[in-house]
Amino acid sequence: MMQKQIGILGGTFNPVHLGHLMLAETAREELSLDRVIFLPSGISYMKRQTEILPGELRLELVRQAVMDNPFFEVSDMELKRKGNSYTWETLKAFQQEDPSASYTFLIGADSLFQIENWRFPERIFASCRIAAAIRGEMDDTDCQNKADELKERFGADVVILHERRMDISSTDIRKRCLEGKSIRYLVPEAVRSLMEQQGLYQSTKKG
Repeated sequence: MMQKQIGILGGTFNPVHLGHLMLAETAREELSLDRVIFLPSGISYMKRQTEILPGELRLELVRQAVMDNPFFEVSDMELKRKGNSYTWETLKAFQQEDPSASYTFLIGADSLFQIENWRFPERIFASCRIAAAIRGEMDDTDCQNKADELKERFGADVVILHERRMDISSTDIRKRCLEGKSIRYLVPEAVRSLMEQQGLYQSTKKG
């Protein structure tokens, strides 16, 4: 029996957008993944929580975004965890749930230059393959050199994805919402509809 190939795409998804979906679909196709799990982050020790929607709202937005793709699913594992969320702990939990599977952790190539500063990077590299998608104006050669460096230093298995580059960011979407501008074609229609119904990102909290 062939080993299941599972991709994990973590992130705050604040909000989820078409760039996230394109990354997941590119990885699924290029790396022959059986499925991709979208993993909204819990309490990130690297981001200010006041700027992030409550977990249950981000989770529902992601569910709306992936519902028409049979190869995508959503996990609330990090949202249910108390305290800070660390990638190495999450990967360990997935392996305990399904030890027979092989895991690929999907990241933007910008994270490739930060991952060695995450908590216990050696445990991350030991438990999964890393697939990095080059975005924006990042240089392919620089990214490959960094992948080679991580392989030499940590024994990491890192592949560079040939993603169709989409210049979409959650930061820009939040800004457009605040300014009353359209976010059509930046997020899935189901996500846009839910965001508009609930007035998400349309005003800042006072106090």
